[in-house]
Amino acid sequence: MGLLASADQQKLREAFTEMKSPVRLLFFTQTLGCETCLQTRQILDELPELSDRITIEEVNFVLDKDRTAKYGIDRVPGIAVVGVDESGTEQDSRIRFLGAPAGYEFISLVQAVLLVGGRATTLTDEQRQRLAAVDKPVTMQVFTTPT
Repeated sequence: MGLLASADQQKLREAFTEMKSPVRLLFFTQTLGCETCLQTRQILDELPELSDRITIEEVNFVLDKDRTAKYGIDRVPGIAVVGVDESGTEQDSRIRFLGAPAGYEFISLVQAVLLVGGRATTLTDEQRQRLAAVDKPVTMQVFTTPT
């Protein structure tokens, strides 16, 4: 039995039809010492069932240090949201989730998948112009507390 109610599954199926390209969720995990890795895996497993454009790839945090470093994951569970172009080449979105994307963070994960998958944004022209004016790299981090 899934974590999502059937009505929620249907809403997500409809939203995911707006994706133009595939998205791969790289799930960085380890067997020991990770209290929320199993919960995170259960959450992630819901998504590929709702769209054939979403895949999950499990990456061993301990054994695959090269990929861990490449994606800047420094703790588990970690998720890197990666777009996939027509040739199958990964296009890193630089969107990361650290910790279980449960509760309201699940919606953030869904929105990230839709964005990376090419769904049109709701940004206004003014907002697009302001973003285009940013001329140096910016790192944003959002911290949440489960409730």
